[in-house]
Amino acid sequence: MRPSLPNYLILVLSCLSCASCGDPSVGLLSGTITVDGDPAQMGSISFFPVDGNSFTAGGMINGGKYRARVPIGESIVEIRIPKVIGESKLYDVPNSPTQPLLEEALPARFNDRSTLRITVEAGRSEHDFEVTTK
Repeated sequence: MRPSLPNYLILVLSCLSCASCGDPSVGLLSGTITVDGDPAQMGSISFFPVDGNSFTAGGMINGGKYRARVPIGESIVEIRIPKVIGESKLYDVPNSPTQPLLEEALPARFNDRSTLRITVEAGRSEHDFEVTTK
């Protein structure tokens, strides 16, 4: 007997969401990112293994939340939060569309010279990061 389409979709989505649950070399991290006490609306988070033998991982920050598949072990964490500092024309013509000019909102201790570290274990876990612009 063939499963109905809704049941089949539920089964497929369940398998995909747990595809790495049994992978002993990967942890599934999720959590919130707050900047000066408020959820970061957008940005990115990256995990760089300290041992240099595993893959680099990361994910997008949306509405203060992130999720990422990260190799187990200790990683350096880099968080990047853009802020708009102006806009520029895309073309040198009078009616050119514009694009926002972005700058990093966080100090280098949270990204380029990050002091953030985390030890990732296999399975699912949550870790929140509270950062400041000062």
